[in-house]
Amino acid sequence: MNLKNLINSALDVVLPRRCPVCDATLGGDERFLCRRCLAALPRTRLEETEFNAMEQLFAGKVPVERAAALFFYEKGSPFAAIIHDIKYNNMAPMGVWMGAYAVRMMQASGFFDGIDVVIPVPLHADKLAQRGYNQAERIAHGIAQETGAAIGKHIVATRPHSTQTQKGAYERWLNTRDTVAATPRAATELQGKHVLLVDDVITTGATIIACAEALAAIPGITISIFTLAAARLE
Repeated sequence: MNLKNLINSALDVVLPRRCPVCDATLGGDERFLCRRCLAALPRTRLEETEFNAMEQLFAGKVPVERAAALFFYEKGSPFAAIIHDIKYNNMAPMGVWMGAYAVRMMQASGFFDGIDVVIPVPLHADKLAQRGYNQAERIAHGIAQETGAAIGKHIVATRPHSTQTQKGAYERWLNTRDTVAATPRAATELQGKHVLLVDDVITTGATIIACAEALAAIPGITISIFTLAAARLE
């Protein structure tokens, strides 16, 4: 056993790592989630369905090549703790790990094939300073590490918006209008590229639609969308 493993084993004794879903103590070779909860992850398998429910969400609004999420998000479900920990409990490394895990789980579908640039949905500077990191960027880094695609910061948040949690679809759309913009270099650097917009969770799609709209006019661009989790969209 090398020194790093020895240190990790010692830390596990003093401060045992726990699965955020079931609170079981993680084994030495388990990362962030236990094997049982990974096996029980409520996978959407949207990537296996042509013109799936997530792609239908964007139809007629923005041109999207493909869209999918790894697992279903339901408030009150124990699996919602994955998103909550990544977003609010300073578990940025779990976001990277889950992004890479998603690529491996969805590899057979070819969903991530041909992606040139992975672009996380941005956080406004005020919220970024408060949280310390952008959870979408952490997930995007995991995807980029696994696929070899570049990370692109070609969208910026131009103004903050209030929380989306208690808002309906129309209110969310109003809340996200004019909140993001493409950077000046996006038009040249993304021309002819296949980009993947990445966020942590999708409900109505208002935030990602705003991001896609910011890029849609770039000549030759192809836009696909991935979120780690998705509300039930049917």
